[in-house]
Amino acid sequence: MSENVNPQENVAQEPQENLSQLAKVRREKLKALQAAGKDPFQITRYDVDNDSANIKANFDALEGKEVSIAGRLMSKRGMGKVSFCDLQDKSGRIQLYARKDDMDPEMYEGFKKYDIGDIVGVKGVVFRTQRGEMSVRIETVTLLSKSLLPLPEKFHGLTNTELRYRQRYVDLIVNPEVKRNFIIRSQFIKHVRDYMDSLGYIEVETPVLNTISGGATARPFITHHNTLDIDMYMRIATELPLKRLIVGGMDRVYEIGRIFRNEGMDPRHNPEFTSIEFYQAYADFNVMAEISEGLITSAAQKILGTYHVKWMGEEIDLTPGWPKMTMVEAVKKYTGIDFGEITEDRKAVGAARKIGVELPATAERTWGNALYEVFDQRVEEHLIQPTFITMYPVEVSPLAKRSVQDPRLTERFELFICHNEIGNAFSELNDPIDQRERFQKEVEMRERGDEEAGMMDEDFVTALEYGLPPTGGMGIGIDRCVMLLTGVDTIRDVILFPTMRP
Repeated sequence: MSENVNPQENVAQEPQENLSQLAKVRREKLKALQAAGKDPFQITRYDVDNDSANIKANFDALEGKEVSIAGRLMSKRGMGKVSFCDLQDKSGRIQLYARKDDMDPEMYEGFKKYDIGDIVGVKGVVFRTQRGEMSVRIETVTLLSKSLLPLPEKFHGLTNTELRYRQRYVDLIVNPEVKRNFIIRSQFIKHVRDYMDSLGYIEVETPVLNTISGGATARPFITHHNTLDIDMYMRIATELPLKRLIVGGMDRVYEIGRIFRNEGMDPRHNPEFTSIEFYQAYADFNVMAEISEGLITSAAQKILGTYHVKWMGEEIDLTPGWPKMTMVEAVKKYTGIDFGEITEDRKAVGAARKIGVELPATAERTWGNALYEVFDQRVEEHLIQPTFITMYPVEVSPLAKRSVQDPRLTERFELFICHNEIGNAFSELNDPIDQRERFQKEVEMRERGDEEAGMMDEDFVTALEYGLPPTGGMGIGIDRCVMLLTGVDTIRDVILFPTMRP
């Protein structure tokens, strides 16, 4: 007997007119059911007491016993007096065995007319076939939902590979293995909450809509509030509201939430993504490094059972004890330029140009901007194993505290794994006078055409004037962490519904 009951089901190879005919046939079947008083869409409930994975895992205990399962028909074989089907549920697949002599004749005849993709409820007895396959012998079967469109047989092989992301519901049906990524995602987010809660942090929620765009360097989405008749910005970060809470005495807070940035799309970026930001009073960026390393390494152990993962073709070792390098040290190591020996802006910009690095048109020609652009354009590509890059220039760190040793730099780090920025942390700037001046620089950059520059946030400055204790803060990209743990190369594989061009 063939694996698939009907060659017509191979929709991926059918011309469009045949696909329409198949859909028409299914609708006619539905009408016949409705006319006979058997409309599946009238059914509101079906009691399930088992699933395919549990039956297989506990076969010896369940053999000969009745179970109630439900799921989608994925194949049909043999349609005489004996029929075999594969039923797919939340945990996997199991074979169904239907024998005309064991069922109500009318029910069996109705079952023969079911299509691949139909959702059914089955009551039957667990047994093993002569070929040794664990199965369920059907006693009664109920059509719970009629599939009016045939499933594509080879969804991975479709010419338009983006269809998997556009129709994630079909992707999950036909390629159930992709569910693993989203199970790991759920496990990771749960682990993040457990880990932060264990450190005495409180989970909070802050606004998605704001009258000012701030907390990061990014272009925002703009919407309009009709009642107030004002434009509002979808948040590009949760930083500023969370630090207000530290001012208010909530010493350890975190938020896991959606962030929106009106930027380009590529394998690492989606316009809406998920991050965790956390802030701790009386801590600095070194504490943030300890927490972030502990969070990710413990997640790898708990979810994967190992510190070793393969990502983007690289073997990544997440074993605790990740190294730190200052940005100046990293640039010297990978380009040979020692910015520590350069003091003049002009010479710094010239050193960058000598290796083909140009500063953006909107950026001031300063030592700090030259250092950052050399790092960004020439060094990041070399960072494979987990590495904390520390001491970022003031020009690109408007919310970070200046270094006492070198006021051109800030107590900031970014965590890199396999060329990717995974997290960003500061010893938070708590000097309201300095903060106002940095905001003003952002305003000036915005006036020169930099749409990613921040805005003046008078209320945040006011909050700082009431007093922000020494504070460490960090943001980690949830999606990129899940990419790391699942080993996928594109963010679209870890977001259930990624943004797509219409």
